[in-house]
Amino acid sequence: MKKYLERRKAAIEARMKEIRADLESDQTEASSVEKLEKEVTELSEELEAIKAELTKLESGESGDASTAEGEGERDGDEGEEERESDETEQRGKQFFDTEKRDAIVNNILKSLSSESRKQAKTGEQRKAFANYLVGRISENEARAMGVETTNGKVLIPESLSKEIITYAQEENLLRKYGTRVQTKGTQGYPVLVKKAKAQRIKTERTLDNPIPQTDINFDEVFLNPSEIDALVLITKKLLAMTDMPVEQTVIEELKKSYVEEEANFFFNSTDNPGSLIQKAVAFNPGNMEVYDKLVRLKNSVPTSKLKNSRWMMNRAALTAIETLKDKDGKPLLREAYIEGSFGYRILGYPVDVTDYVDGSTPDVPRLYFGDFSSFHIQDVINTLEVSKLLEKYSDTNHVGFKIWHLNDGQLIYSPFEPTVFKLELTTDGGTASA
Repeated sequence: MKKYLERRKAAIEARMKEIRADLESDQTEASSVEKLEKEVTELSEELEAIKAELTKLESGESGDASTAEGEGERDGDEGEEERESDETEQRGKQFFDTEKRDAIVNNILKSLSSESRKQAKTGEQRKAFANYLVGRISENEARAMGVETTNGKVLIPESLSKEIITYAQEENLLRKYGTRVQTKGTQGYPVLVKKAKAQRIKTERTLDNPIPQTDINFDEVFLNPSEIDALVLITKKLLAMTDMPVEQTVIEELKKSYVEEEANFFFNSTDNPGSLIQKAVAFNPGNMEVYDKLVRLKNSVPTSKLKNSRWMMNRAALTAIETLKDKDGKPLLREAYIEGSFGYRILGYPVDVTDYVDGSTPDVPRLYFGDFSSFHIQDVINTLEVSKLLEKYSDTNHVGFKIWHLNDGQLIYSPFEPTVFKLELTTDGGTASA
């Protein structure tokens, strides 16, 4: 019974979406408006009844429904579809007025499930945003579909903003494992720079022997959001002649170029005092075997941070570790020496490989180990936007698309509890300069 009701509910919602699409295409004839309005009303009432019955079934309060009634409803649906087919063939050329159409569409939207409405609105908004970018709809049309625009700039819809951030998390591992905050104000983090000290005394305290005072000092590290932007150019000829979805390609390229710049700023920027390459503690254990360095590096992280620690390295470090040999010439990267296999765990901790660890020296085997949740990222609310540049590139018949955002990302920790260490390896077993 429940399966039938769910199928019927899906069929009704699908039919309502078809009616809505027909109405919004402005191709529905005036002679059909009353029948469509009646059909929508009947479908709405049936849908509400089905939702109520499903709610009862889920709470265990529903009774059995007769099979004959279900078959009668299906037969009625088939007869109704045949009548609709006959009416479609007899359509005239006169169309009904806009107010009537909008009233029926609103009725359909009210009847559809909230999830379906949300998905439909998100899809329409994303499509409108993309089409506005490439000039297929006007600014007024984009606004009508929920896209916010101002002075030639368009604020990226929340759904697409989440898509960009999700893509950034996949490519930029510091976004994936770091701590992200969204705020418009200044974001500060207190860092302990002087600890308290306790004492033990065997005699009772007196006025002449009070408890010694100790100070606790904190420094505060402030995230300082800066501009990050990316620009792509598309020829007007391509926009005018191609049948391919250029707007989707534009969005994809903006995402890729934005994420590349952001990740390089987080990992390797010399202008960012909290970038990973500058703020991670350089680990220099001296001249010893690579495997011993990995063990010592792991054990250098404070015990409280080991639970969430992981390895992050470039491909050069991957090669250096995978080619380790024992005294008998056998690969050292085995369960007896390093738990699991590369790509999963080393010394019991998960491993990630990314080219962003390269920096300006891709040939240097570089790896990080520690708790990357101490890398803090601030995204300023409602600053992810796109500008369409028409005049600037008009003399070369191009259209420019620029993505712009305000954010910052820094590795933040107390000197008493460093969270991430950096190790650079050389092929002779030594350590490269930090």
